Order: sequence, then C-alpha cells, then structure tokens
Amino acid sequence: MREIVLDTETTGLDPNQGHRLVELGCVELLNRIPTGQTFHVYVNPERDMPLEAFNVHGLSAEFLSGHRRFAEIVDDFLAFIGDDAPLVIHNAEFDHKFLCAELKLVKRTLIARERLVDTLALARRKHSAGPYNLDALCGRYGIDNSRRTKHGALLDAEILAEVYLELLGGRQASLGLAESVAPSVFAVGGATTVRARPAPLKPRLTDAELAAHREFVGTLGEEAVWRKYL
Repeated sequence: MREIVLDTETTGLDPNQGHRLVELGCVELLNRIPTGQTFHVYVNPERDMPLEAFNVHGLSAEFLSGHRRFAEIVDDFLAFIGDDAPLVIHNAEFDHKFLCAELKLVKRTLIARERLVDTLALARRKHSAGPYNLDALCGRYGIDNSRRTKHGALLDAEILAEVYLELLGGRQASLGLAESVAPSVFAVGGATTVRARPAPLKPRLTDAELAAHREFVGTLGEEAVWRKYL
C-alpha cells in the first residue's frame, strides 16, 4: 500500500484571512516503509511574511520571492501524491484547508477528506495523556528530532513518518516471536491464569523414524546439540 506523509508551512493560521502556503514536504511510504522518494518545494506566497510565522519556520518573504508560485508547482505536487494514496498528516484539518484553498485558487479538484490519516487523532486514541505535538511524540518514542530547530515541511514529514509507524505499533509489531512460544494466558477476575493442555498430544513420529534419527545423531559426534534432546 502506498501512503504519503505530508507537512506544510504557511504565512499564518487561516487561508480565509489571506494566508498562503509557503512550503510543502512529502515522504512516500510503501507498505509502511519509506521508499526514499520525496517531494519538497518552497512556494512564493505573493504576500508579506508575518513575524509570528517567520519565527516558526524562518522563511522570509525575500527568500520565498525567488521561488515558484503554487500554480507553477501544482502539477508536480498532484502527480506525486497520486489520486488515491492516503495522506498522513499531523493535525490534518489545518494542512487540508490550506491545500484546498490553494487548489481552489488554481481551479483544481480539492483533496477528499476520506484520504486523510490524522496522526494527531491516532495519538489521542492511543495515549490517554498528552501532549500530542510532534516534539512530544518524538520524546515518547525515542525518535531523534535534534535537527528540528525550526519547523520545516520535509524534515517534519520525515520525522512524522517515524512517529506514524510507532503509533501503528512500531516497525516490528508483526514479528511477535515471544508471543508465539508463550503459554496461553488469560486474565480472569483480575487474576492471571495459565491454561495447560489436559493431556499431551500423541507423538506423530513412528518408532522407525525415531530410530533413524538416533542413528543419524550418532554420526555427529559427542558434542552434537541434538544429544541434549534425546
């Protein structure tokens, strides 16, 4: 399954007040593993940069004026995210409203809400106590975010990809080797009960097969590990 972890930076909090997108960062996951394919652009918002926003991401209006407008990068962006890949976003409502505002300005189809996977909502469901911001989740899961001195769309998307995997149970959640060899344990009335098989299963090996195995082990020498199980 292909998923896109996405983050944006903006000039403010509300596109309805004239604020614009200034940076887009995307990381591709395939079957929950980063492929190394990314999409990253700075976007000329064609407006000033409020000090509050500059203090968050450090992108000045002067710096952004040398980059392309959203209308000039939209085709590349839409090609990267595709038509149906889920979009993994922290506090997805915020980024979604800015993306849709920009797409509306250039008369493109808006991104359906059904595509959104909100890691903020995932974190709130998994952990009863916050905080739930990206830095706090990195601390909870031992993810190195020391490079994150300021917000940056691509760096934040890369970090969010690691957080997302942890929210789903971690990279090795499906291995569960310890569980496969542990006895069946059930909680009953607050106590722990270990259920044992009432009678051992009958051996499936014939006497001839056991004799052949012993004969083979005899050829391996005195230190053969199999001798411990005879």
